[in-house]
Amino acid sequence: MNTSNEKILFTSESVTEGHPDKICDQISDAILDACLEQDPFSRVACECLITTNKLIIAGEITTQAQVNYEAIARKVICDIGYDSEEKFFDGKNCEVEVLIHTQSPDIAMGVDTWGAGDQGIMFGYASNETQSFLPMPIDLAHKLAFQLSKVRKSWLLSFLRPDGKTQVSVEYENWKAKRIATIVVSTQHSKDITQEELHQAIKKEVIAPIVGDLMDEQTLIHINPTGSFYVGGPVGDCGLTGRKIIVDSYGGMGRHGGGAFSGKDPTKVDRSAAYIARYLAKNIVASGLCEKCELQISYAIGVKQPVSLFLEDFWTAKVEKKLILEAIQRRFDLSPQWIIDFLQLRKPIYKTTASYGHFGKQELSREQLGSLDLFRKLYQ
Repeated sequence: MNTSNEKILFTSESVTEGHPDKICDQISDAILDACLEQDPFSRVACECLITTNKLIIAGEITTQAQVNYEAIARKVICDIGYDSEEKFFDGKNCEVEVLIHTQSPDIAMGVDTWGAGDQGIMFGYASNETQSFLPMPIDLAHKLAFQLSKVRKSWLLSFLRPDGKTQVSVEYENWKAKRIATIVVSTQHSKDITQEELHQAIKKEVIAPIVGDLMDEQTLIHINPTGSFYVGGPVGDCGLTGRKIIVDSYGGMGRHGGGAFSGKDPTKVDRSAAYIARYLAKNIVASGLCEKCELQISYAIGVKQPVSLFLEDFWTAKVEKKLILEAIQRRFDLSPQWIIDFLQLRKPIYKTTASYGHFGKQELSREQLGSLDLFRKLYQ
């Protein structure tokens, strides 16, 4: 670790539930939930594309469930807030095309024997710099994005529309978070609001409640930097499932293997292995064994056990890294079936994590601190 007092800036972004890519993630995961609710062993790989007045639902689904994909999608869109032409998209009247077929028998052959549903590399990360054990930039970016939607849906700021983005730059000294350097908030809005009124409202009702204590006189704030964000949602940008993987994970502070989460049932290690990697990294850090931790797990399709484990402690571990890896291998099976059972991943729990991050929400099984004693014993 660099022991100098060099100051650096690190930036992460988040988006609201009304961002076009997040609309697609939520539809994909809502369809997954509907399948799992009736058939916990559903095989689902669901992708969406949304653009002007058009939604395409595609992918591979093998299930005993009876699911109306179109009805689910329309409800998700309307619940987000796209329910009238005045908001440039109406979930009740948009065109929906469904292109779903069953899972490939070649993939099913590997999953049927409880092997991994695909090859891949997955990462889990945790840091002790926030109560959520997430890096501060992504933690605050998510909170700001959620606050944007909260004040919109409560009608506190009735001129806001569903689409929005946030960005937070944190100043670190020797990798210790010191202050917020810059905040960016871009939010869709109605025509009947001036930019001056918008700026004042966002500062008061969105920024101040979330990060007021962390700003100083030098903190820069950019709100709708282009001057207007009237046209938004799927009319402003085409959306796709799985295009916000850095927002979904650690905001770039931790590495990402490249596989998206949303729309995939837990036999897909892109999802389940990333979740167990987060569980392990968080428990390692919360136990006091490391200040920050990153765990990589890799799989081969059809093979039960990982082909490799790698741990990065960023020079903060109290014991040798090999001892931590040995403890993980002794206690945790890490086969896809074991992960699914351990984290209870066959439940319809996925839509709630399709926006504002897949990690850091304390009620989730992957966020529980159930293995602290195992890791504390390594150094106590």
